[in-house]
Amino acid sequence: MEHHITSPDGTPASRFAFGTMQFGGKADEAAAHAMFEACLAAGVTHFDTAHIYTDGASETILGRLAAPVRDRLVIATKVGHASGASRATMLAQFDASRSRLGMDRVEVLYLHRFDPDTPLEETMETFAELRQRGQIDHVGLSNFAAWQVMKAACIAERMGFAISILQPMFNLVKRQAEVEILPMARAEGMVAACYSPLAGGLLTGKYARGEGGRITESRMYAARYAGDHLHRAAADLATIAREVAADPATLAVAWVAQHPLGAVPIISASTPAQLGPSLAALDFDMDPALFDRLSALIPAPPPATDRTEEL
Repeated sequence: MEHHITSPDGTPASRFAFGTMQFGGKADEAAAHAMFEACLAAGVTHFDTAHIYTDGASETILGRLAAPVRDRLVIATKVGHASGASRATMLAQFDASRSRLGMDRVEVLYLHRFDPDTPLEETMETFAELRQRGQIDHVGLSNFAAWQVMKAACIAERMGFAISILQPMFNLVKRQAEVEILPMARAEGMVAACYSPLAGGLLTGKYARGEGGRITESRMYAARYAGDHLHRAAADLATIAREVAADPATLAVAWVAQHPLGAVPIISASTPAQLGPSLAALDFDMDPALFDRLSALIPAPPPATDRTEEL
């Protein structure tokens, strides 16, 4: 069964989501407001945040911006990043999130990452409780392996609900989600809302121009995108972008959105100027030849089987 996520007034979740991770951090309230309005004007209705983002400022700012149009928006937040997924932690963090957002309920609540120290039964029971209270519509899982998703889905089914949406990392140079996550999501009718479509800014070309960003400022992102082959692919993407008179970021986001396994890009930015090329991907017409050319920049990962001679 395919899961359809809608706002309180029935507006469908948009083809792109906007991630508010920078709200209250690199994006002050004025920049956040400008980006929020730009997203609304482009038809974006799906906004994503988390309990952990910018020490709560992301949720607080998003809540203020969303209030006048709340009924037509899909709001997603996350709990359980660093403190685990026990019932007590999930409820306390979600209460804090709802207070910051100024909302009694949200459409999507994710578990931010798998917690090996808490039984999944306890976590799923907590999700079931929140659904019964009417405080969430859909349950999501972020940064889960495929086997972890299916284990959670089986437990959830016994409790009378389903996992509706996943949030994996996926972009032109980090394609591991193609092996199992995206095929599983399609087979199970789950939405795949994919973060980092610009690979921490690598696919915008800004590091080649000597500009800073996550890869230069964060050891985690520097390690994630350390391979020379990834940077060569980003340079080749910039070359192709010049040939087709498009921004590299537009191509990168459009490639994710057009992937045949189905993906909802979660776009984000620190400034309205940064956001523009990603929003432009909504209207970019990428033909199959260009899609294939971009796909060839980094080979697709092998399938999850050793019996490749039978494929």
